Amino acid sequence: MSWGTELWDQFDNLEKHTQWGIDILEKYIKFVKERTEIEINYAKQLRNLSKKYQPKRNSKEEEEYKYTSCKAFISTLNEMNDYAGQHEVISENMTSQIIVELTRYVQELKQERKSHFHDGRKAQQHIETCWKQLESSKRRFERDCKEADRAQQYFEKMDADINVTKADVEKARQQAQLRHQMAEDSKADYSSTLQKFNHEQHEHYYTHIPNIFQKIQEMEERRIVRIGESMKTYAEVDRQVIPIIGKCLDGIAKAAESIDQKNDSQLVIEAYKSGFEPPGDIEFEDYTQPMKRTISETSLSNSRGDSKTELKFASKSKGKLWPFIKKNKLMSLLTSPPQPPPPPPASASPSAVPNGPQSPKQQKEPLSHRFNEFMTSKPKIHCFRSLKRGLSLKLGAGPEDFSNLPPEQRRKKLQQKVDELNKEIQKEMDQRDAITKMKDVYLKNPQMGDPGSLDHKLIEVGQNIEKLRLEVQKFEAWLTEVEGRLPVRGEQARRQSGMYEAQTTLSVNNCAQDRESPDGSYTEEQSQENELKMMATDFDDEFDDEEPLPTIGTCKALYTFEGQNEGTISIAEGEILYVIEEDKGDGWTRIRRNEDEEGYVPTSYVEVYLDKNAKVTQWIHALYN
Repeated sequence: MSWGTELWDQFDNLEKHTQWGIDILEKYIKFVKERTEIEINYAKQLRNLSKKYQPKRNSKEEEEYKYTSCKAFISTLNEMNDYAGQHEVISENMTSQIIVELTRYVQELKQERKSHFHDGRKAQQHIETCWKQLESSKRRFERDCKEADRAQQYFEKMDADINVTKADVEKARQQAQLRHQMAEDSKADYSSTLQKFNHEQHEHYYTHIPNIFQKIQEMEERRIVRIGESMKTYAEVDRQVIPIIGKCLDGIAKAAESIDQKNDSQLVIEAYKSGFEPPGDIEFEDYTQPMKRTISETSLSNSRGDSKTELKFASKSKGKLWPFIKKNKLMSLLTSPPQPPPPPPASASPSAVPNGPQSPKQQKEPLSHRFNEFMTSKPKIHCFRSLKRGLSLKLGAGPEDFSNLPPEQRRKKLQQKVDELNKEIQKEMDQRDAITKMKDVYLKNPQMGDPGSLDHKLIEVGQNIEKLRLEVQKFEAWLTEVEGRLPVRGEQARRQSGMYEAQTTLSVNNCAQDRESPDGSYTEEQSQENELKMMATDFDDEFDDEEPLPTIGTCKALYTFEGQNEGTISIAEGEILYVIEEDKGDGWTRIRRNEDEEGYVPTSYVEVYLDKNAKVTQWIHALYN
């Protein structure tokens, strides 16, 4: 089966077919090129997707990726990044092994095709030239034969005519002979040309054209084989990356299998465990029978006379947050009159009531009732203080000893700080050893350097080590203190213990809201909540350094008042005093005479002049205390 024998007369169709084959090859190259672009774009999108969901460095989000599920997600993102790299490999291999090679081959194919068809056209032009020569020789032979016939007829006519001279007859005879000779020459030339043409024609159709068409056929078959090989390479390029892609997918599956829900639950416990004991039961307080307060119950500053009563008091208040109230506010609450103040004298003249109205005799109430009353009536200043501490935590101004954190979290932070300082100490010690070795080298080889130039560095490193050791001792002391305060509980119990929750009563709810700063972090009151287990008298030393409340205005006594009850103060008519706490709706105003004398008087007995700027100062003072 050969194009030279079977398609000897289909030169034009073969030319069209081979051009179509080249077009198909170029179309396949374009297809592969677009595929590589898709792979590149897909890999780029996968990388961008993986980068988009990677946690940002030095951010809170990065700290949250300590859980196994989050680590598995990070592994998935990394595997997807490698997965994208395999698609880039596909694009690169297809470009180098298919596109580049086929593009070069197409150029070579076009040149070869052009050469073959040029030879075919040249052979056709040659056979056409031979055909034209044959036609020309044939027409000349035909013309000469006709001319010889006419000359012969003219001679015969002249010879038959008696009136024609002998000379004319001889001339006609010679002319006829000449024409016959020309006809014979033309015949011989025509015969020679015909033989030559037949030979050329045979060579053309049985030798030249078959050879040219055979080369064209071989060229076309090579093109077909080449495009098949390219398609096979196309598949092999994909197949080569399948094992690596499979490993990426296996890595994702392995990361999913590594998720440990129990471990994540334990990490949540370690992250948020406060270390507080759950609140104890609240004892029942019977209000149906009057209870008389003893002296030890009305003041936290007196002697520890009745330890049994104080222990009972501390036990009853275990679930409350009253120990975190500043002393002056606590004492003023305990000593402020619980009953409404007396009405002003009916007479406008102060002389009508020489000694002023007497404050009604107070009914003794349980101390815990006074604390509940305080927590429900005056939560605002306390909340301002918590707000201030929350803001300071947001600004990174937390205390150095992490006292703003719950005990368990504080212990972890202190331990982390100790470890960091130990690492720094180790670095400094390594640096000191290196400098010491360098100094020894200088001592042995003075030409390398001056040993004395390293003395100041050794001194500086030694000072740094000493400072770091002092810091370690300081943080270890705080750590020991925290570990001593943490309750000793079993491992199983520690795992089951949750965050500390406030009581469900109204007063405790208000305080629970006060305990937490706006950003959700614990305030220093919360970090001290384990002090609830101490006796009530142990709080005296904690509040001894309380600053006095600022004045918010002045007042003038309209009537004389004898402050006979504890927490009140006596005033004389016309006396000018300082106001340190205005009426909160209970009918009493807190005033101050000097640094040591302050107390409550009936609001109706004084005329108050408040200073607006002083009120702002008091609000700021309450916020920062």
